[in-house]
Amino acid sequence: MKQIRDASDFLLLIAGLLVAWQCVSLVVGGRLVVPPLETLREIGVLFHRPSFWAHVNATALAFAYASAITIVLGLLAGVWLGTNRAAFETTEPMLASIASLPKVTLYPIILTICGLGLSAKVAFGVIHGIVPITLFTMGAVRNIQPIYLRVGEMHNLSPRARFFHLLLPAAFPEIFSGIRVGLSVTLLGVVLGEMFASRLGMGSMLMGAIGLADFPAIAAVTLILILAATVLSSGLLWIDRRLHHRD
Repeated sequence: MKQIRDASDFLLLIAGLLVAWQCVSLVVGGRLVVPPLETLREIGVLFHRPSFWAHVNATALAFAYASAITIVLGLLAGVWLGTNRAAFETTEPMLASIASLPKVTLYPIILTICGLGLSAKVAFGVIHGIVPITLFTMGAVRNIQPIYLRVGEMHNLSPRARFFHLLLPAAFPEIFSGIRVGLSVTLLGVVLGEMFASRLGMGSMLMGAIGLADFPAIAAVTLILILAATVLSSGLLWIDRRLHHRD
C-alpha cells in the first residue's frame, strides 16, 4: 500500500508540474516558455539527430571519468583525514568553507591549467564532487563506534583485515551518502564545464541553442538534463536508503 501511495503522490506531483508549466507558458507566451508538448516534440526531433548522441556520449564519458576520480580521491582523502585527529580538526572547517564557495570562480584557473576540452570538463566536475565525498567520509570514519576497534583487537586482526571487515562496513552507509551528493554535483560541474570549455557535450549543446535563441531546443535540452539528474539522484537515493535501513 505504501508503494502505491508513493507512486500516486509522484504522479500527482508530475501532473501538477506539467499543469503549472502549461499555465506559465500561456501567461508568458509560448516563445519564451515553450509548452510541454512542444518540448516533447523537440526532444523527439533531437533523438533522431546523430549529432545529439555525440553530445550525449561526450557528456557521459566526461561524467564517468570525473566520477571515478572524484570517488577515489574523495575516499582516500576522507579516510586519511578521518583517521588523523589533528588533520581532521584543521581541514574540516576549511573544506566546509570550500564547499560553499561558488566553483565558477575557479574556472579561469581550470582553463589555464587544463585548457579546453575533456580535461577541463573532468576537472570542473571533480572540484564540484570531491569536497562532499571527503567531508562525509571524514565524518563516517570519525563516528565509528569504539566497539569495532575493540573487536578487531580481541580477534588479533591485521590492520588491513580490520579496515575491510570491520571499519569499512560500519562506515559505508554514511560514506555512500557522500558519494550520492558528490556524484550529483559532479554531473552539474561537468555540464557547467561543457558550457564554457567544450564544443561537445550537453552543456555545449545548450549554449549553442541559447546563442541561436532556439527556445524549443533550449527547453528540450534543459528537460533532458533535469530528467537525467533526477534519475541519477533517485537511483542513488534508493540505494542510500537501503544501506541505512540495513544498517
